[in-house]
Amino acid sequence: MSFVDKISALLQEPPPEFLFEISEAGLAYVRPGPTRQVGFEPMERDVVSVSPLRDNVLRPETLHQKISHLIGGDQKKRRKAVLILPDFCTRVAVLDFDALPKESEERHQLIRFRMKKSVPFDVDDAVLSFYPQPSKKGFAVVVVAAALEIIAKYEAPFRAAGLHTGVVTTATVTTLDLDKSPGITLTAKLSGRALTICAIRDGVLRLVRSVELPQVNQEEVLGVLFPTIAFVEDELASKPDRIVLCGMEGIGELETELGLPVQPMRSKHGTPTPFNAGLLGYLESAA
Repeated sequence: MSFVDKISALLQEPPPEFLFEISEAGLAYVRPGPTRQVGFEPMERDVVSVSPLRDNVLRPETLHQKISHLIGGDQKKRRKAVLILPDFCTRVAVLDFDALPKESEERHQLIRFRMKKSVPFDVDDAVLSFYPQPSKKGFAVVVVAAALEIIAKYEAPFRAAGLHTGVVTTATVTTLDLDKSPGITLTAKLSGRALTICAIRDGVLRLVRSVELPQVNQEEVLGVLFPTIAFVEDELASKPDRIVLCGMEGIGELETELGLPVQPMRSKHGTPTPFNAGLLGYLESAA
């Protein structure tokens, strides 16, 4: 079962006609047709500005025009779409529990309470979704949280173009299906100034970090990777077996610096970039 299937989307309904991944750089998309049409529509940098704390869509009319162009004008009949959001506008966490309440509402309340210390926004007004992963000590619960107002502002231009965003998820979740190697894998994706790192052990997500770098360079990336590797080694009693990178150059040089096997992120549907890796991961999970 894929990570997309495991963790409920923030909002979910079946099955979509269109697939979009949005970033500050533009819209990666899949359009329906006899053959799958995968592409990318660039946008000016001031259309979307990613943040977990404030409105991300600064020019909704421009975004609406881009979407309408891609789907062939505003549609009278609403068609379903998947919307994959940037990592940094949400918070993804892995919370450990010895046990979980049997009742769904009690689980939600407990997890929402634990997330209050993990998010920079009011968790009581957030969209929250979670998936309990069995662990040696109980459960390692993957939780995705986002401010409701931010989600609504992302959805609005798609709805105005005649699309129903029945599935809203994050690139963090969908990208995880691009590597299913055994052992401990550390994935690191750089999109703009946001660096997202995930640690997966034998298909179980154990750690997610998403940080905004003050400057985009190798020194800043290593400044996040080194302590993350040390934390993973301490928590999981083993170094990562490999590091999978997306959006970073100089893989050979990083391999020397880190002392671990380093490889680029791959997909059978194309080359993952910082702006479409989530989309390609979604396609991988749906194949």
